[in-house]
Amino acid sequence: MTTATADSSPRACWLREEGAVILELSGDWRRGGPEVVIMGDQPSQATDRYEAKGLGAFDSTLPAFLLAHLRAHPPAAGASPSFEGLPPNLRGLLELALAVPEEIVAQSAKPASFTTRLGKLSLRAWKSTLDVIEFVGQCSLSVGRFVSGRARFRTPDLWLSVQECGIEALPIVTLISFLIGMILAFVGNAQLTNFGANLLVADLVAIAMVREMGVVMTAIIMSGRTGAAFAAHIGSMNANEEIDALRTSGFDPFDYLVLPRLLALVLMMPILTIYSNVVGIIGGMMVGSFVGIPTVLFWNETLLSINLTNSSLGVIKSVFFGVAIAISGCMQGMRAGRSSAAVGEATTHAIVAAITWVVVLDSAFAAVFTILNI
Repeated sequence: MTTATADSSPRACWLREEGAVILELSGDWRRGGPEVVIMGDQPSQATDRYEAKGLGAFDSTLPAFLLAHLRAHPPAAGASPSFEGLPPNLRGLLELALAVPEEIVAQSAKPASFTTRLGKLSLRAWKSTLDVIEFVGQCSLSVGRFVSGRARFRTPDLWLSVQECGIEALPIVTLISFLIGMILAFVGNAQLTNFGANLLVADLVAIAMVREMGVVMTAIIMSGRTGAAFAAHIGSMNANEEIDALRTSGFDPFDYLVLPRLLALVLMMPILTIYSNVVGIIGGMMVGSFVGIPTVLFWNETLLSINLTNSSLGVIKSVFFGVAIAISGCMQGMRAGRSSAAVGEATTHAIVAAITWVVVLDSAFAAVFTILNI
């Protein structure tokens, strides 16, 4: 830094000589020091030359002042800014600052029209649909290779997935199904008692559990538990480039990662659904005995209200729900970004997508069963 002048107040004096803009700098330019004294009319063009003989010590205040003028009044197109007369250290700071592109501050833009927003939403929906179709196609090819005996995956991975989707899910399925059965019985008894038909609580609990509540609640539980686990596990492998390593080693990621999970969930969902139905009916039976319905009478009424058709509807739906949950979880994991934040987003999207598909499929089945009068 050059030695400060006797008057150390920072000054900037704009001069003109034969059409050239000259900026004369003097004093100490320091943050927290005296206010900068600007003399002359600030031109609306870039500076051609600097006079810095009277310049003392300076910090970032001076480069910021000069850079603001350069940003506001850049040189002509194709020309480089002039730093003639500046100390080498100050010149280097300005060159370094100008080498970095200026950050563009977001301006308040005019809101997009309804047509524009609808078009963007339609394009995103179309792209998501194509991604789902492609992923389902890849899964179908993988299942075809499994049926023909050409799929390559580790058998222990399949049994580990069966354990995670089945035995380890029993506690939460038991709790939720038992409570749902009790809730149905309490609500049914409160209404049917008014008509002296509280025995029909057994019919209400049994039919509701085997047709809808058992399979839907099990699917929602598995969406939040197993579907999220699939997305997190595969997403972490994607972030660690393990999936790329599988491809490099000649393994198909769909056979090695997706197929065991898909098979495990398809196998275990019907079993969990039947188990949920039984536990829910037992919960309703306990409430029935509490409100005065003998257990034997409740059980006999349950057997009379359930036939093979009713009891099989939920089991049939559970297979499709299992496919939807497995595909949602694995797809989000396979397409996750390569960061911890992206894995978390993939897990969230997997849960939302799985539950959405469960509700959509259940609505479709309800419409079909109504049309078929089942």
